[in-house]
Amino acid sequence: MFYWVVKAILTPFLLTIFRPWTEGGDNVPKEGPAILAGNHLSFADHFFGPLQIRRKVISLGKADYFTGTGIKGFFTRLFFSGVGTVPIDRSGGKASEAALRTGLRVLREGHILGIYPEGTRSPDGRLYKGKTGVARLALESRVPVIPWAMVNTYEMMPPGRIFPKFGIRPGVRFGKPLDFSRYYGMEDDRLVLRAVTDEIMYALMELSGQEYVDKYAASARVEMERAARAAAKASS
Repeated sequence: MFYWVVKAILTPFLLTIFRPWTEGGDNVPKEGPAILAGNHLSFADHFFGPLQIRRKVISLGKADYFTGTGIKGFFTRLFFSGVGTVPIDRSGGKASEAALRTGLRVLREGHILGIYPEGTRSPDGRLYKGKTGVARLALESRVPVIPWAMVNTYEMMPPGRIFPKFGIRPGVRFGKPLDFSRYYGMEDDRLVLRAVTDEIMYALMELSGQEYVDKYAASARVEMERAARAAAKASS
């Protein structure tokens, strides 16, 4: 219920101020479970990605987001609840397994699950290598996978920026559902998981127009930070 209250409040404001656009919205099923697999350019994706979808989009987040104390903890819980995030229970094992179990539960309940295969925001606006968790979810749940490409959100709100820039129209493109039925029952094969993930990332590259980088975004961010520190040290 809270999700729809937040969406009802934010939608008119965001549509009026930022004039976001959407292409391919008919590719999102009107009922039944589905995976929306998207690129992740900006914090703004949480707002503009699901904005013009008439169904609730549920994403996964660390349980830590919901256990903070004080004023900051309260507003953190409020925000992530408002954008449809459900906490990942890490008590049963590794975080990746916990995310898989929670994602499968969301899909079994008939919901749409939004997931960012890159695992974190792009550090420079390019598209990075996807993690194979999205492939395991797709093969174990046997639900449609719809590529979900954010456009212009990096330029509007790059990493480190608190407020979005005005005058930049964010967009979302939904691709045709991807069919992985030929791989059903092969979710324990690492080569299959990589093939499925790469097919999803290729579809996102086609939709978003981003340059693709064959490395993980988290590793690229560490390299960039290390290079920045080295440059600062050399100039001092």
